[in-house]
Amino acid sequence: MIQMIYRLFIELTNRKSTSRLLAKFSQSKMSRLFIPSFSRIYHINQLEMEKPINEYQSLHAFFTRKLKSDARTIFQDPLSVISPVDATIEDMGTIALDHSISVKGKKYSVSEMLGGNDKVQKYLNGTYIIFYLSPSNYHRIHSPISGKVLSQRAIGTKSYPVNKYGIKYGKRPLSKNYRIITEMYYNGVSMTMVKVGAMFINSIEILHKNAEVEKGEEMAYFSFGSTVVLLFEGDTFTPALKSLPCPIQVGECIGYLKETRMD
Repeated sequence: MIQMIYRLFIELTNRKSTSRLLAKFSQSKMSRLFIPSFSRIYHINQLEMEKPINEYQSLHAFFTRKLKSDARTIFQDPLSVISPVDATIEDMGTIALDHSISVKGKKYSVSEMLGGNDKVQKYLNGTYIIFYLSPSNYHRIHSPISGKVLSQRAIGTKSYPVNKYGIKYGKRPLSKNYRIITEMYYNGVSMTMVKVGAMFINSIEILHKNAEVEKGEEMAYFSFGSTVVLLFEGDTFTPALKSLPCPIQVGECIGYLKETRMD
């Protein structure tokens, strides 16, 4: 019953008109009046922000804020993988024989998540990691590795909540929501980053334009709360995380690609 009511509410409220109105308001000068209360409610660390709070001209500008250049330290081991976002790592596991992952007791098809079967086989027995960004988090997305960008595409239309209730009761939001999929390559290893849009505002703005990226380089940003999924092929990734859920920041090491040792 809870699941049915939750889905009905989302279907009734998640419309293009609602999304446009919310997006328009968040980018208006009027919305700046809500910045102080937003910062207070979500405990935003103003000391690490690039600009003083009174210089942001809209709620959207504040939400997509940059940080000071020294606010995050990028772990530099060549074969390390860093967190691409400030978030909570909610789940991690092995991609099953049927190419599915299990998140909060719900199964997701990797094929459906990636929008097709053509690149799924390589991820069999690989590792998946789920990063959930709350409204309190810094919402810019950085490259988890140095390497080549093999492909990038957007799929999906509507977006449903990706918080713990959305994951539990929603209609497979990680594989249904609007999302941008970036496949990357380094040292013989392929990795895919799935950037999943959240309810109402689907905006995922891509910033990088080059075919190669450096670890820690800014790649995109989310408008409002969202989720990132990392997929690693086969046995190419060794995690460095000890327990979940795990709060994490951009630049912190989450594991290593193959041919490296754990220190």
